[in-house]
Amino acid sequence: MPAGSVSNIIMPAVLATVGLLVAAYPASAQKCQDSQQFRPWLADLKAEALAGGISARTWATAAPQLVFDPAIVRKDRAQGVFSQTFLQFSDRMVAQYRLDQGRANLRKLKSTFDRIETQFGVPGPVISAFWGLETDFGQVLGNDSTLKSLTSLAYDCRRPAKFRPQLIDALRLIENGDLQASQMIGAWAGELGQMQFLPTEYYHVSVDYDGDGKRDLLKSRADALASGANLMKSFGWRRGEPWLEEVKVPTRMDWAQADLAVEHPRSRWKTSGVRYADGRPIPGDGLKASLLLPMGHKGPAFLAYPNFRMFLEWNQSLVYSTTAAYFATRLAGAPKVSRGGKINSLSHQQIRQLQRILVARGFDVGKVDGIPGRRTRAAVKVVQQRLGLPADSYPTAELLARLQ
Repeated sequence: MPAGSVSNIIMPAVLATVGLLVAAYPASAQKCQDSQQFRPWLADLKAEALAGGISARTWATAAPQLVFDPAIVRKDRAQGVFSQTFLQFSDRMVAQYRLDQGRANLRKLKSTFDRIETQFGVPGPVISAFWGLETDFGQVLGNDSTLKSLTSLAYDCRRPAKFRPQLIDALRLIENGDLQASQMIGAWAGELGQMQFLPTEYYHVSVDYDGDGKRDLLKSRADALASGANLMKSFGWRRGEPWLEEVKVPTRMDWAQADLAVEHPRSRWKTSGVRYADGRPIPGDGLKASLLLPMGHKGPAFLAYPNFRMFLEWNQSLVYSTTAAYFATRLAGAPKVSRGGKINSLSHQQIRQLQRILVARGFDVGKVDGIPGRRTRAAVKVVQQRLGLPADSYPTAELLARLQ
């Protein structure tokens, strides 16, 4: 899934482009939404596709859907869900009905999940969490033309380097016989199937797990679930290791150590006073983990293990990745997360205001979009240290007031 995109249910996966990278684009590609330039752009795309092994027959089959739809671009530029806090987002997404259905599926499909874990090393709760968040366990796949969506996003000048290769790989799926053009219906951002794969993921990583000779991520549960596990394995999933565990932190500690870029053995976290959420001591061993405070030092706290980074590979949004990992722990038997203390979180507009202030002070926060991504949080941490505040990387109303 595109970084920061939202499907009909929630967000599909994120994958760094694996296939063809386009070295240069015609000038017409830079003129966003100029209908007069679309025809020459499409002609250039056709030449690239045919040169890359796409047959004239496949192009003709897809051509009626290779159109530009400004509504898709408007959706791409109007997303604000990632500015929600972890508790806001997880309360909504890890709803009781999803927990009940996820647990029921784990029991019903136990033999399939066991077989998948044996082959790929990824536990059933992890795959089931993505399955539930992406499409409500295959119930809502989207109703937009994948080819139209990808054409629109590839023509728009915001992210052509990402979506043009995705469009080419969508044509490859047709060429390869995996899907027909008429079957390519999914979320508005171009994702397909029960796990909401982008075409590049579908083409390079999906597997035929039910043995019918086709990789069908739309109708085959076995293919979809095994392909999700294969994607996590391709990211580097570590068999048999945890991914996220809720913990309690002391009231005072070196909060600058609470950073996904900082890893310590559990023995060091134990010495720092970190305990499991129920008060039990954590093991004093050498297994490395980061201390994750998605809402700062007053909010929920987790030990995030190397496998947590695979959730970030799936989707680069911290709030989504933390929610997916937490959902997986709930499906594996963990209790509901604690609420923490009172936190003065910022609104979407306040985060944008903070980002503008940080940019004016020379920080690189990426896009000023009201989403507290990793670069924004890194800048917040530096400013907190300079102001003598707890350097937990979480933007609060107190910090904004100090900067103003």
